[in-house]
Amino acid sequence: MNESRGDYTALLFDEGHSGDAAVLDRLRRDPAVVFVDRLEQQRDTLRTLVPAPDPDVLDETPVWAYYSWRRTVVRLLGPAAFRLLRLDRNRNKVTAPEQERLRDVTVGIVGLSVGHAVALALTLEGACGGLRLADFDTLELSNLNRVPGTVLDLGVNKAVVAARRIAEIDPYVTVTLWEDGLDVESVAEFLDGTDVVIDECDSLDVKVSLRREARRRGLPVLMATSDRGLLDVERFDLEPDRPIFHGVIGDVDVESLAGLGARDKIPLVLRILDATQLSATMAASLVEVDETISTWPQLGGEVLLGGAEVAAAVRRIVLGQPLASGRCRMDLDGHLDALADPPRPHDLPKEPADREAAAAVSRDAVDAVVHAAARAPSGGNVQPWTIAADDDGLTISLAPEHSTAMDVGYRGSYVAVGAALHNARIAASAAGLLGTVTVHDGDPGLPVATMTFGSGNDRELTDRYEHMLDRTTNRRPGVPRPLDDRQVGLLSDAASREGARLCLVTDRDDIATIGAILAESDRIRFLTPTLHREMIGELRWPLLDSVETGIDVRALELDSAELSTLALLRRPDVMERLGAQDAGQALGKSTADRVVSSSAIAAVAIPGSTLRDYVRGGQATECVWICAQALGLAVQPISPVFLYGVESAELEQLSPRYAAPLERLRKELFDVVGAKGGEALALVLRLSHAPGPSVRSERLADRVRRRIS
Repeated sequence: MNESRGDYTALLFDEGHSGDAAVLDRLRRDPAVVFVDRLEQQRDTLRTLVPAPDPDVLDETPVWAYYSWRRTVVRLLGPAAFRLLRLDRNRNKVTAPEQERLRDVTVGIVGLSVGHAVALALTLEGACGGLRLADFDTLELSNLNRVPGTVLDLGVNKAVVAARRIAEIDPYVTVTLWEDGLDVESVAEFLDGTDVVIDECDSLDVKVSLRREARRRGLPVLMATSDRGLLDVERFDLEPDRPIFHGVIGDVDVESLAGLGARDKIPLVLRILDATQLSATMAASLVEVDETISTWPQLGGEVLLGGAEVAAAVRRIVLGQPLASGRCRMDLDGHLDALADPPRPHDLPKEPADREAAAAVSRDAVDAVVHAAARAPSGGNVQPWTIAADDDGLTISLAPEHSTAMDVGYRGSYVAVGAALHNARIAASAAGLLGTVTVHDGDPGLPVATMTFGSGNDRELTDRYEHMLDRTTNRRPGVPRPLDDRQVGLLSDAASREGARLCLVTDRDDIATIGAILAESDRIRFLTPTLHREMIGELRWPLLDSVETGIDVRALELDSAELSTLALLRRPDVMERLGAQDAGQALGKSTADRVVSSSAIAAVAIPGSTLRDYVRGGQATECVWICAQALGLAVQPISPVFLYGVESAELEQLSPRYAAPLERLRKELFDVVGAKGGEALALVLRLSHAPGPSVRSERLADRVRRRIS
């Protein structure tokens, strides 16, 4: 640790203090020292802020800041006024209370090439109040393609260069340096008092040691890698048993990593970065290391992008906003390749000039209702319906040929039809077409529900229209955060409005119990040949398959290691071997992990098991889903194997080997969610605080018919 802070931090002096005044007098007598006084301009701008600062802030004692490496003294506002004015343009992307929370955070950064950009972004945004910077290296001319230093900094320690830049932006940020860098022995000392850890160093042994010690202390670790905007997040604060580097390098020996040369590091680096995801230019460059280039390349723009990514992630962690462990890529070239014209604003519709124009408007409204119905969710996105409409009304029929084994008695299909009906009601209300709705007792293939178009509307339904169009499945892991009383009340009301009852589970132990139940259900699904075949058959691989039905594998939100494992889980012979051993406990781990990361589990309970009950349950489920997403929650439906198996004989048919465990699991789930005697469950929803989904499921046009009357 460096104790000589004057060569990289500003020395602050209060002219009203006799000792400080004497130092300032000596500096003024030094002809090589420049004094800069722009205090009145700062105060004038401070007075213009909205809302007006408190009088004690306006009257705060100013300071003189001496920058020894510049031989310059600058007069500045006091700490509260300075921070208020400097960060005013943050609001309200970062609110004032949030800025106060960020001020109490200390961030440790190891490696000050990419790390310099990180420190710069954090300082500019006021995303921390303290920084610990570690790097043994000095700035060289070859570093100036990516490190925001200058030729005046050549030969200066990289951590010192960064600290000076920080001090010149905000002298009130507390900065501590480790100019000798870190080794495996000094990692623990560096992490003392650190809240968030940023790894941007090149030493693999330090990278591993840093993560192990951070995991032991429950500290999150972030890493930006300057190729295709890769950002890694390891939330050891939320997941104390999480494997380092997401488990991609296994359990490595730290001693064997020390002293590896650039070429020797490449195999491990490729495992960490996922060789299949590298840009072509980076991959080609790695082949040339020690041949035509000395080490892997980095571009200044990509380094600066990494700084922005990390600063955004730090804010989320500190402010308790959703940020799951994992990785993402913010690929600038990929986005630039996808440039497209923005959508142009639509003119408001004019009054139709004649009956033909009026009919066209009517047809547009009917098409909107049909489109809304087709946007409804269904198990495996099989879309088990036929939707037909003309100018008089809409009919939704069940298409039994699109059912699966888990859709016992077509109960899941009836839930999907109910969701489609709810969407149609919303769109019809928004278009002023709402009329009589009838649910029939027809057999599969016959109409299940009809809606006659009228001239009515329902404000509650209309208010859901935009949220209904935005509704989507989000399988991302979440950050457990309690629901407030208002959210709980609105979700419960959404279910009851459609004739169902919401069983909302928020207790952490109960959620963990549900996670274990659903994980075991998933294991049984993998190990039952028919269920496994249908589950894998639902998956769609972009570029190879049409994604208009089924589940786009990108929507599973799997990292590269999980996707690689999926190649094994798809194989029937592997499942057969696991089934023969009654093994595969890890098959449901992903489900359990996601459930445990949830803020709540919502089960939609219906009063019975008739066709009408399940259609009602589908309408209630869609209503709850739309409401939850409007409240900022991520929603994932979970269908345990036993969900629609009401009778023991039905469970026996589903999975002969596991019928008894399925019956037990069904009872356990009903008990923990608080379902009452005689009730059935339409669907189970996982509610969480998580980033948005990677993709949105598409729909198949040929399940919809528009009849022109």
